Amino acid sequence: MAIAPLPEVTVTPVTYFPEKYFLENLAVRADGSVLITAVLQQELWYVPGPARALADPVLVHAFDHPVTGIVEVEPDVFVLSLTEGYTTHESHLVRLDLKGWAPGTPVTPEAIFTFDDRVRALNGSCLLGPGVLAVADCFAGLIWRVDLAEGARGATARVWAEHDTMAPDPDGEVPWPPQPGVNGVRYGARAGYLYYTSTAQRVFMRVPVDPATLDASGPPEFVAAIDNGDDFCVDEDVGFAYVTRHRANTLDRVPLAPRHGSEVRHLLGEPFDPVIVGPSSACWGREPGDEGRTLYVTTDGGTTAPPQGVVRNAALLRVELTPGIR
Repeated sequence: MAIAPLPEVTVTPVTYFPEKYFLENLAVRADGSVLITAVLQQELWYVPGPARALADPVLVHAFDHPVTGIVEVEPDVFVLSLTEGYTTHESHLVRLDLKGWAPGTPVTPEAIFTFDDRVRALNGSCLLGPGVLAVADCFAGLIWRVDLAEGARGATARVWAEHDTMAPDPDGEVPWPPQPGVNGVRYGARAGYLYYTSTAQRVFMRVPVDPATLDASGPPEFVAAIDNGDDFCVDEDVGFAYVTRHRANTLDRVPLAPRHGSEVRHLLGEPFDPVIVGPSSACWGREPGDEGRTLYVTTDGGTTAPPQGVVRNAALLRVELTPGIR
């Protein structure tokens, strides 16, 4: 069977952050604006939408802990993950209601859950279904299920899945910080699989999900080998994930089905492109026709692993995919 042709790719920087900013994750709002977590700076930022051209970011809130995942759980209501992954491992979920919010005005995040001492470091997160989150714990090597109370004003949590492929590698030879295990998580509701990257184990995996209970209905299954994988977005229509390879400085197209691992292809960054350095996450736009065509990518500018020792400005990129012709 012929490999699907690669799309033409157009990249537009949408906003820049200072050097040493580590943009970790993002959520695109219904109006096309973008929320971005800056993990080391412990901040949440807003980029006006629709995000099409250069604009200045606006600080939404500074937290008391590093902030990683962000998920919209109801219209303009978000749950964010706070985690001391490299120190005490203290970890919380907070609720942020942006209904009626105006950029530049204060917000009041509300703590809705504190994890017990089994948690090591919260990372990527996604919705499995209404009121149900999957949250990667990248140093414990597992995925948590979080059930939200009405209005996301409280939560309970339990281990959803644990597997060798989710584990970190404390003896890895990469420079500090240590490589996470399970990192990005995304749910493909149509096929009924939760997909995840494991950075340390260099794999892209999937877990079958029971549509009635939203629990895992089988063990994780190997999909493809990919090193330096971070967060990603999924297009079930064409059967691919678009994976950010953080320390490798590329955006790759990865098949969603097993036994197609040889079809992994670079879309950006090979050969090296200074526009995409330290890509960390990807999310589809929200305008009509965006899904499958327009995604937003965060970068850290090389804060974690600077190419040739050069750290650049962190950025939010708009990436447009034009379908290829066979």
